[in-house]
Amino acid sequence: MKVNAPFRYDVVGSFLRPSALKKARSEYKAGKITKEELKTVEDLAIITLIEKQKKAGLKTITDGEFRRSSWHLDFMWAFNGVGHSKTEKGIPFNGEPALIDDTFLTGKVSIENHTFVEHFKFVKQFEDENTVARQTIPAPAQFLFQMITPDNIKGTKAIYTDEEELIKDIAKAYTKVIKDLYDVGCRNIQFDDCTFGVCVDPNACFILGTDEKGLQENIEKLIRINNLVIEEKPEDLVINTHICRGNFHSTWACTGGYNRVAQDLFAKENVNAFYLEFDDERSGGFEPLKYVSSDKKVVLGLITTKEKELENKEAIIKRINEAAKYVPLERLCLSPQCGFASTEEGNKLTEEDQWAKIKLVIEIAKEVWK
Repeated sequence: MKVNAPFRYDVVGSFLRPSALKKARSEYKAGKITKEELKTVEDLAIITLIEKQKKAGLKTITDGEFRRSSWHLDFMWAFNGVGHSKTEKGIPFNGEPALIDDTFLTGKVSIENHTFVEHFKFVKQFEDENTVARQTIPAPAQFLFQMITPDNIKGTKAIYTDEEELIKDIAKAYTKVIKDLYDVGCRNIQFDDCTFGVCVDPNACFILGTDEKGLQENIEKLIRINNLVIEEKPEDLVINTHICRGNFHSTWACTGGYNRVAQDLFAKENVNAFYLEFDDERSGGFEPLKYVSSDKKVVLGLITTKEKELENKEAIIKRINEAAKYVPLERLCLSPQCGFASTEEGNKLTEEDQWAKIKLVIEIAKEVWK
């Protein structure tokens, strides 16, 4: 078995929450059940999910992010110095706002024991000779980005007058979490990162409240904080990254090809592989892949998780071959463009649709790479 992700056919990590889990999480928030009762439901749902991942033939297993409300914020809330409150306006997506909690700094960033380490230990016990457990976490860049957005920057500056101190504290805290994950057996970590999805958007300067020069400085800063964490990792720990433009309830937040960030990101971020969205015209063409350095792999997210309709197999194979003009086929893999449920609401398809998508990914990959 190939131990390190990415695999020829792969997934991003989140799965649709079953109705029993959604009900239990709602009851817990309402104070109707205890934390221990919720955990019992979560554990059973995750065990069932892992069985389904193995049955489907996937080489990686995750907890589906079943213990989270969102792909990134729950991770941030576990750090000292991070607070959150119910949002009034949410984050604007195409067609509807994502009403996820406002998240901001309340003090200096640090960590003692992160809850995700215990979450990973639960999944780790189900590894076998055919599968490897993966931990997905928001990229360090995503954490930094959250705290320096126009909505948060004033409060952040009140705590960190020197942004470099903030960068170092985030990197130090991430290094601690990753060491703790490693110590309990984690060898595959996936950074999830929407920051570069924002940077490629035509309205990036407006969103970030800056000009073109400031945008470039942001791009370089985001790559740097990710690399600060990666350079401290153990040698046999693989870190990959998924670049996203937003994935909430089958909607999206940003649009734009990779051209604006490709020359910096694909050549300079020291991950093992990039999981990239290429499921529709918002992602642009494959030409920016020419900047991917020769030591990195690319996982083509050609199968959408936003719609239930299955893609045409021949059309996807054709697109893989088009991408191979820029990155050799032996360094390419295939996956859905994103998770099926980046937040607990999930995308607008059924669990049956979800597994049909994964089945299609596997069938195409086996045909292309024999």
